[in-house]
Amino acid sequence: PLPLTVELGQTHRTVRELVDFSIGSVIELGKLAGDPLDIKVNDRVIARGEVVVIDEEFGIRVTEIVSPEDRLRGLG
Repeated sequence: PLPLTVELGQTHRTVRELVDFSIGSVIELGKLAGDPLDIKVNDRVIARGEVVVIDEEFGIRVTEIVSPEDRLRGLG
């Protein structure tokens, strides 16, 4: 088995901002709604996709597969 991760986005916050988080806090991730999400295996992007809802659960539809050359380039 390999870990599969879907990355919604990233942000940087100060320790003070982290300490101030509470229930209901909103964390902006630097991506727009509808932007493709990175699908990673072992922290390497292998594909991109979009969020879908299936029977009230979230899923991801694969919209792009990273070329084998680009995947190998990421290993170096």
